[in-house]
Amino acid sequence: MPQIKLINIVGARPQIIKASAISRAIRKHYSDDITEIIVHTGQHYDKEMSEVFFDELEIHKPHYNLGVGSARHGRQTSLMISGIEDVLLKEKPDCVVLYGDTNSTLAGALAASKLHFPVIHIEAGLRSFNKTMPEELNRIMSDHSSTLLFAPTNAAFKNLIGEGFKPENSPPYTISNPKIYLTGDIMYDNTLFFAGLAEKKKAKFLEQLSLESNNYVLVTIHRDSNTDDIVRLQEILVTLKTLAEEKNIVLVMPLHPRTIIILRARLKNLYDDLNHCKHIKIIPPVSFLEMILLEKNCRMIVTDSGGVQKESHFFKKPCIVLRKETEWIELVNNGTAKLVGADPERIRNEFLNFVDSQADLEYPGFFGNGKTAEFILSEILLMFEKE
Repeated sequence: MPQIKLINIVGARPQIIKASAISRAIRKHYSDDITEIIVHTGQHYDKEMSEVFFDELEIHKPHYNLGVGSARHGRQTSLMISGIEDVLLKEKPDCVVLYGDTNSTLAGALAASKLHFPVIHIEAGLRSFNKTMPEELNRIMSDHSSTLLFAPTNAAFKNLIGEGFKPENSPPYTISNPKIYLTGDIMYDNTLFFAGLAEKKKAKFLEQLSLESNNYVLVTIHRDSNTDDIVRLQEILVTLKTLAEEKNIVLVMPLHPRTIIILRARLKNLYDDLNHCKHIKIIPPVSFLEMILLEKNCRMIVTDSGGVQKESHFFKKPCIVLRKETEWIELVNNGTAKLVGADPERIRNEFLNFVDSQADLEYPGFFGNGKTAEFILSEILLMFEKE
């Protein structure tokens, strides 16, 4: 079989990391079969949120960077579609690989499918069932533009069946005759690979922050439903500050730059209080390896991030989710993640329950065997063998 050309489209920090699993598997197992082209839309464009990840994770630098940057959803997506379309017409790939649920994912799905390049969607089938979330619309539209759909969990696979996808479809696979798979999660591949690297490259990181293993809580807040609603943001942070003082435990907060901007502009007194509280450590955004160390060594995680929810499970840490719904419903059903929204009473109750007792928690293997990227690439190659 002749070598195929695969375009990887990334645009946000989690996608850069997810793509590293595919890139690594190509280099290790399929370098004779697959040529990879990386297209970075520039959705996250500052060095701390993008370039550093390519360097630290030893990922090949993108062949194209569209440099789109921040903008309103419509403008940002349209600029991405135009830029991706130009690359596709120039490179003429055999397929286009997309990750997750960002505007970069949606733009890639629309540009590729309208030019009749097969779309491969990794993390297909995830649903929060809240269509007011931009990510939910991106997921649905990307899935229904795809030829191969790789669902990371059983719930995601069932969601696709519920939307009319047929697991019994036979090749040749097309956008009108797609194939769905239950695969496991490539981020579990990454966690296994990078955990050891983090210990080597970042051995002094926790010491530099004066943190003791299992004696701090990791907090991340970035979703616009929390950061752009000042009442919600204030309720979350005030509640967490009170709990940290009451339980005499440190909260480590690698806050997103936009969260810091909002705090300084609209909640300055609270921001000053947090900075002067001995139980709060507000730090700049951390690298992926540093984040792995923070997750691996914390006592508990509080987050509104979908990716961090999963990583809490990988590292067997209880997780409080600052959202009303989650695409990772297995974790909630398992009792190791709790949905609290911004409700101070629910945050308080679940925080105290997790901090005071973790003995009965179990963390089943929902996310595969750590070889998901290899499986995905083997199925992509199989699709072209059967044409």
